[in-house]
Amino acid sequence: MTSPIRLVLTLHNHQPIGNFDGVMEQAYQDSYLPMLEVFEPYDSLKLAIHNSGSLIEWLDRAHPEYLDRLAALVAAGRLEIVGGAFYEPILTMIPPRDRVGQIASYTEWLNNRLGADVQGMWMPERVWEQSLTSDLATAGIRYTILDDFHFKCAGWTEDDLHGYYLTENNGQLLSVFPGSEKLRYTLPFAEPQETIDYLRHVASIQPNAIVMFGDDGEKFGTWPDTKAHVYDNGWLRRFFDALVQNQDWINVTTPTEALNSVAPLGKIYIPEASYREMTEWALPAQQQNNYEDAHHELEDAGMWDKVKPFIRGGFWRNFKARYPETGEMYARMLEVSNRLAELRADGQQSSLLDQAQTELYRGQCNCSYWHGAFGGVYLPHLRNAVFNHLIAADNLIDEHLNDADQAGDWASIEAADYNFDARQEVRLASNALVAYAAPAVGGSLYELDVRSICHNLLATLARRPEAYHRKVLAGPSAAGGDVASIHDRVVFKQEGLDKEVSVYDTYLRKSLVDHFFDLDVSLNDIATNEYREQGDFVTGSYEAKLRRSPERMQLMMTRDGHVDGHQVRITKGITLEAGGSELEIAYLLEGLPKDQPLHFGIELNFAGLPSGADDRFFHSGDGQSIGQLGVKLDQIDVESLHLVDGWLGIDCGLTIDRPTSIWTHPIATVSQSEGGFEMVHQSVVVLPHWMLQADESGRWSVKLRMTIDTSLAESRMNQTAMAVGN
Repeated sequence: MTSPIRLVLTLHNHQPIGNFDGVMEQAYQDSYLPMLEVFEPYDSLKLAIHNSGSLIEWLDRAHPEYLDRLAALVAAGRLEIVGGAFYEPILTMIPPRDRVGQIASYTEWLNNRLGADVQGMWMPERVWEQSLTSDLATAGIRYTILDDFHFKCAGWTEDDLHGYYLTENNGQLLSVFPGSEKLRYTLPFAEPQETIDYLRHVASIQPNAIVMFGDDGEKFGTWPDTKAHVYDNGWLRRFFDALVQNQDWINVTTPTEALNSVAPLGKIYIPEASYREMTEWALPAQQQNNYEDAHHELEDAGMWDKVKPFIRGGFWRNFKARYPETGEMYARMLEVSNRLAELRADGQQSSLLDQAQTELYRGQCNCSYWHGAFGGVYLPHLRNAVFNHLIAADNLIDEHLNDADQAGDWASIEAADYNFDARQEVRLASNALVAYAAPAVGGSLYELDVRSICHNLLATLARRPEAYHRKVLAGPSAAGGDVASIHDRVVFKQEGLDKEVSVYDTYLRKSLVDHFFDLDVSLNDIATNEYREQGDFVTGSYEAKLRRSPERMQLMMTRDGHVDGHQVRITKGITLEAGGSELEIAYLLEGLPKDQPLHFGIELNFAGLPSGADDRFFHSGDGQSIGQLGVKLDQIDVESLHLVDGWLGIDCGLTIDRPTSIWTHPIATVSQSEGGFEMVHQSVVVLPHWMLQADESGRWSVKLRMTIDTSLAESRMNQTAMAVGN
């Protein structure tokens, strides 16, 4: 007779902040609803489910009947609701106060809506550092679930992991279940009998064992090809039938029941880790390929299984180094969190600050801060959503302060290390705009927030090498009729991707990036990065001076650099008026050679304005389209160009005080998502450029005005408010 064993099935259902309603509805129809419908009739089986807060808020709006069914299962004792940080942040990325706040607020929400007695929490992306123990315990959490990989990184072996362990930090305790990597790959990809055989093996070697399955619920219907496999072809029913048929020795239970019934296997201190694939994705691109090559070489030599327990990948926090754009989001998030914490510490309270805290928490959702098998940071709508909530939180904090001060139109300018690079950045702000400039990095503008619509026009992403680009060059592969794990698929969603993967950027795609080109360079050369940079201004350091007056704030930046052996000085100023929605940008170039023309360009980028739609277009000031935002334009002797996004309700106008040639071209990346490899539009480059002919003193100047008009969006918001009021 087989010894009894406890099997805990825990599903993690998540949709990121900012995901499209249609995508969430599809996941509901393909995964969440059919899973529940298949599970409900199996009265003797139990289940644990974690829904992220971003998903559950959507479910509460779109399908409250689904949550009612979950609540009924909770009341019947068949379902355990696993808690977590409300909006699924990587806990190591946010301050301890926000960790505890997110966990506690979500526990309260789940108790109120579902009647759940929350005992444990899902660890987002299983990113772990030992100090989290204290934060979880402080938030009232008894247990969490990590991967068996975490335990193996501490030296534990497979046979040590059929139960749970206690861990401790500063005297505070937490129980930790190791999730089975074996089950992560058999469920739902292998036939049910393979899982039953594995459980029988575990039961034979360890009495009173607990085996924990904890993984994405989207594997059961949303991942490619899984809906037909799991539901149409009956895999899930066969699996549940197999569990029922073996109930004489398999007890399908919940995490808390297992915790209350079985003693811990011992104590463990767990090193920083995540699931195995995440640690690989955290490595630099070339190191990922080296890792994969070494893996295959060791496997071919019959050595992999022996060395695997001692091999680890990278550190999750280094995604902020791999993608500096995520570091910008992180720094912006911390700025908002610190502002809010300072006001709270000062004893200030208001409904506006409560709303700001919720917006902050939403802006901490993890998905756009990293990249692996899913789109992550490469998905503009997810980056835009993070900035949307962070800007909204900032607006609410300012509204709270302005309510107290009765402030009218205002502007401010401050210098600080806003992005944690040990150098001073400058923040210009008004009622309408917030702009961040990096004098030490080309004097560039790296964030431009439009406050009325909570949109960052510089939420850009540069083109850079990725480990999987060599798969793109090798071409697509078929699954051979089997259901492949999402980590194994090579599918092209568009043709010609192999021609795009070799175009990489050497600098971040921001604004006020100062270029000197060869005289005969073409638009195509610029778009494909096949040009020579004559100057050293693109990432060179500028000296900065701040000027303040009651009506306007100004940042002046100066650099003495070189252009093909000529010493040239660039001085550029950014001016923002009180209450203003316009940036005045003035350039003065000095030391220009009198006997030789130079080709000078100022690169601007506009993000979050997608291509491929007729209501997103360029115009010359008359509102008449001259092309969608994804097209290349080669404008000659013009003095204005506008970018319109009708869906956002914004018109970004650029006017210039002298005849100008303007190039435009899109920035698109080749990136990996669950559906395959695809081109993703990231930003629009607008590049005014001139053949400089210096005056007698070797000087040349130009003035640009960037006007942000959101009257269309504001009109819509007013109409919506009136409709709600009526």
